[in-house]
Amino acid sequence: MTDPVRYTCPWCKHSSDAGSISCPACGAPVDVRRSITKSGWSELPPIKDMAKIQFGQSFCQIEGTLVPVADFKLSPGDGVYFAHHLLLWKDDQAQVSAMSLKGGWKRLFAGMPLVMTQASGPGRIAFSKDKPGEMVAIPLERGRAVDVREHVFMVATHSVAYDWFNSGIWFRTREDKKVETHYPVGMFMDRFTAGSAAGLVLLHGAGNVYIRDLQPGQSILVKPTSLLFKDTGVRMNLHFEYPYGTYFVPWRSWGNRYVWLSLTGPGRVGVQSHFEPMEDSGYRLDSFEPNATETQW
Repeated sequence: MTDPVRYTCPWCKHSSDAGSISCPACGAPVDVRRSITKSGWSELPPIKDMAKIQFGQSFCQIEGTLVPVADFKLSPGDGVYFAHHLLLWKDDQAQVSAMSLKGGWKRLFAGMPLVMTQASGPGRIAFSKDKPGEMVAIPLERGRAVDVREHVFMVATHSVAYDWFNSGIWFRTREDKKVETHYPVGMFMDRFTAGSAAGLVLLHGAGNVYIRDLQPGQSILVKPTSLLFKDTGVRMNLHFEYPYGTYFVPWRSWGNRYVWLSLTGPGRVGVQSHFEPMEDSGYRLDSFEPNATETQW
């Protein structure tokens, strides 16, 4: 008997039957050839309408393309957790309950949810971001983790542990006695880790989503608010650039400036092409995180 032809997804590296029309682990279509630009980025192909993603004995079907919906069919013993405002509809039999999170006061101060919501099977339940964009599926093998910028997380399976940490990315500006502290990627980041079993994390990307694999020591500058996720091995720090002719004194700088997030490999990073403007008063820099760098054109 001939073994079935296998297909290895270029996006998540999952191996499956080549007869599938989409990767059962991340939903990426199998008939799309991965093309990498000369700058090293590759566009993540949108998950096709009605593509299915398998996890445990359950599956998630991605429905629609402009504002996609994640429709979960949960088997007994399987479950997911999610931000409560993303819930679109559910069966009566799907059990929903609160999932308390640690560090309540810090989370409240940072504008993060104090309570995550969880659902368990059997039953069906669906989620939507209520914004145009792409659904990004990140399958996590046992022991693997991914860092996610706040407010882009949608859903994760119960086999994935959730934690959060201080991003360490900040700078402070001063104008007379007015001092402001800025957090370009947010004060905190989410970390999702698969334990003894593989799991799935769904994110929402605005616009198009692009992926880049950074080699050890390789760095890239991105707009801080464009970051979606990164591997835990990718280091990040701020980088300030000043156009020629603006006044430049280390630690005491003002005038026009560009604020970048510097990402250094090894590891994979994901960015979105539609991102929010970053808040920066334009006042003189007073201080910033220890690993930040400055250059002038």
